[in-house]
Amino acid sequence: MVKLYKPTSPGRRIHSVTDYSVLDKREKTPKNLVMSKSRSAGRNNSGKITVRHHGGGAHKKVRIVDFDRSDRLGIPGIIKTVEYDPTRTAFISLVSYKDGVKRYVLTADGMKVGQPIMAGETAEILPGNRLALQNIPIGSFVHDIELAPGRGGRLARSAGSYAILQNIEAGYALIKMPSGEIRKIRDTAMATVGQLANSDWMNVRFGKAGRMRHMGIRPTVRGKVMNPVDHPHGGGEGSNSIGLKYPKTPWGKHALGVKTRKPKKYSDGMILKRRNSKK
Repeated sequence: MVKLYKPTSPGRRIHSVTDYSVLDKREKTPKNLVMSKSRSAGRNNSGKITVRHHGGGAHKKVRIVDFDRSDRLGIPGIIKTVEYDPTRTAFISLVSYKDGVKRYVLTADGMKVGQPIMAGETAEILPGNRLALQNIPIGSFVHDIELAPGRGGRLARSAGSYAILQNIEAGYALIKMPSGEIRKIRDTAMATVGQLANSDWMNVRFGKAGRMRHMGIRPTVRGKVMNPVDHPHGGGEGSNSIGLKYPKTPWGKHALGVKTRKPKKYSDGMILKRRNSKK
């Protein structure tokens, strides 16, 4: 759900936020599951900007999320909270296992406080339970998918994300990614059942520049309003188009429709269908 406000100011008029009334936090965050993490604000170890438009932002504590659960196989747990994570778009849930261990996991759509949760071969096909791909019914929605068995979830981890298990053949599972790409993954790799919660996050409108600065996003200046010395699009009197046949970066390289993947990447054989692209 997305929450709207009364238009009491120009920024408030187009401002919306995620409706956090769906959250349910009844326990404090365990200290061992929170850490501080320094940010380089888009700079490298020499202080030079390597990623533009990053800097500032509110200070945040990082929640340690268990993307693996390999040491929790067969151990039942109970969901204690459904809560907000300031460093990611998806919600997280605190799980208390039968042996007393507490871990954070990503919250699947439909997970509620008090619901049992489990990882392993004996787990039921329910949102939040984690199994090997070979044990999940074909056509199911899955998230937090391992690229290689035992390395922890890597794919489909943002709010509302899911992939579709299309088939299992010759030791591989065919997964349709959120991008539309169809990829082969070992059927012994683990994945979590269901779609991630907070799917309406994509409809949130930030409303004002100050909110973006709180997120650590700095302003982006268009190349066409710069001088020719600063950008290939710059120069000219008044308002002009970019004056080139195709967009370029400040360093003269093609900016749109260019494939950035290495031509001979080792994992090319695992991709059956590439995601939709302009070229």
